[in-house]
Amino acid sequence: MSTIYDDNLPQQTSRLRLALWGLAGFMLLLPAVAMQVTPEVNWGPEDFLAAAVLIGGAGLAMELAVRFIRTRAAMFATIAAVALAFLLVWAELAVGIFD
Repeated sequence: MSTIYDDNLPQQTSRLRLALWGLAGFMLLLPAVAMQVTPEVNWGPEDFLAAAVLIGGAGLAMELAVRFIRTRAAMFATIAAVALAFLLVWAELAVGIFD
């Protein structure tokens, strides 16, 4: 059975996790910066809260998949499903594609 973990590389794993969570935080900064540049981006506090919950939930689900699912195929399938769900919910909240 193939596993994703190599116990000899904990520092590299920590750096990767830190970089990915930093990317999640950066994604929340993009609309804040865009609001300063153009009036077309108009987010309120509830929008930032919804985005933080959505990005944080997706990131947490992906991290749990990496930690607990041992086979690569199942892990990547779970991560793909989480990413797809994230994109569908994001699109629905952004423009209401399912209405």
